[in-house]
Amino acid sequence: MRPFLRLAQGVIDLLEWSGKLIAAGTLSVLFVALLTNVILRYGAGKGIPWAYEIHAILLPWLVAGGIVIATARSRNIAITLLPELAGARVRRAFMLFVEAAIIVISISVLWSSQPILRASTFQTLSTLGVKAIWGYSSMVYSFGAMAIIAALDIVLLLGGKSVMDDDPAHASLS
Repeated sequence: MRPFLRLAQGVIDLLEWSGKLIAAGTLSVLFVALLTNVILRYGAGKGIPWAYEIHAILLPWLVAGGIVIATARSRNIAITLLPELAGARVRRAFMLFVEAAIIVISISVLWSSQPILRASTFQTLSTLGVKAIWGYSSMVYSFGAMAIIAALDIVLLLGGKSVMDDDPAHASLS
């Protein structure tokens, strides 16, 4: 069972790494495009037309990358008072329920977003000429990764590992 738990943790780490790569890449491109556009607009009097639309594609991917990173680290927004007050057995059962709920919610969002995804294949950004599906597909990445991470967290929980972020510094509101 231990090699399987290591494999599950490895997949979670790989998804976290993909989120970091996506977040860093999109943030870099957005920053460079914005900076270049500002310099050209104030220096030459004319900016880059596509720089006004690129955020419609990249900003959802930036958010999706952050969501995957937070989910992989078990640092998404959560109220953990009940599991923290419970004993180990109740905490594990509660966390199994939470992870199962995350799977159901993630799959429900993916299922119900199908009409939006299909419609976005017909929408084109005017300046870039890029289909809107490239931005909307970030939903598939983020909610798909959340479902996979939750399923692997269930495996880890059943294998005796804790998936809660027990660092008290992450619980503060400061």
